[in-house]
Amino acid sequence: METVVSRLGAICFAVAGFTFWVLCDSAIKLAGQSALPNYEIVAFLGLFIALFVAAYAVVRGEAHALRPKRPGRLLVRALLDVGNNMFVVIALRHLPLTLFYILIFMSPMVVAMLGRVFLKERLEWRKVCAIVAGFAGVVIAVDPFHAAGKGSWAGYAACLVCVACFSTAIVWARVISQTERPESLTFISGLATASAGSAGMLMHAVPLNPRLIAVLVVMGLLCALGNICIFVALKHTTAATVSQYHYTQLVAGAIAAYLIFDEKPTRFMLAGAVLIIAAGLYIALRDSARGGHPKQIEK
Repeated sequence: METVVSRLGAICFAVAGFTFWVLCDSAIKLAGQSALPNYEIVAFLGLFIALFVAAYAVVRGEAHALRPKRPGRLLVRALLDVGNNMFVVIALRHLPLTLFYILIFMSPMVVAMLGRVFLKERLEWRKVCAIVAGFAGVVIAVDPFHAAGKGSWAGYAACLVCVACFSTAIVWARVISQTERPESLTFISGLATASAGSAGMLMHAVPLNPRLIAVLVVMGLLCALGNICIFVALKHTTAATVSQYHYTQLVAGAIAAYLIFDEKPTRFMLAGAVLIIAAGLYIALRDSARGGHPKQIEK
């Protein structure tokens, strides 16, 4: 049974982890304002994630946790992460940060639907209503009749691919989480991401300056710190409890967007965000009452 202290500590780690991910996305967006190709940003993101997670495991004396038990299963997950990371970079280049977060919060609803199709999980009518309400929130937030000034349709399309890859990866994690450690999941995904991005760099790579190097290092460090904080949180409480704080990213993202990029959310974004958060929290709370999610939540 959870103690009050361990549960509160886990919540703090969860919020810290999600905030680190927001800062990582902000660093990706900063890197995207340069001339670096998308694949070069992805290559360094994967490289530094793998290095920092490996260092974390070695310092803890758990280097064995990086070794996959069933490599084929992890490779499938890694390829999904490669697709997610690549299209995250594209989406952040074409969308305001706040709108990006509103759109990616379609993921809990997509996960619920995929779980029903592939894992035969129960999808009761209340969840269906929550999913419909969440998608209505997405339509409101995007405000398609006035969307021209808020980002390009390439950004919207990239965000949809992100949601598809991320949601499928979460469902697949429910299958492989019984045999694999979170560290090995992240390490192998980082290596696959670095390899995919490096393949593009063999054809063309843009030289780095000190500022870009600093942004890329910080980007990977922040992503790795986010993963580590989530790992710690999941050791002290359930994944369903941690997932309820995923929505702090929208608040942190709005603050980062305003302070770093001078982006202000529109009233349609705010109205849509309310619907999406309400729908996602309802799904998370229902899952928590029924026993929770898998033991992995990863970027």
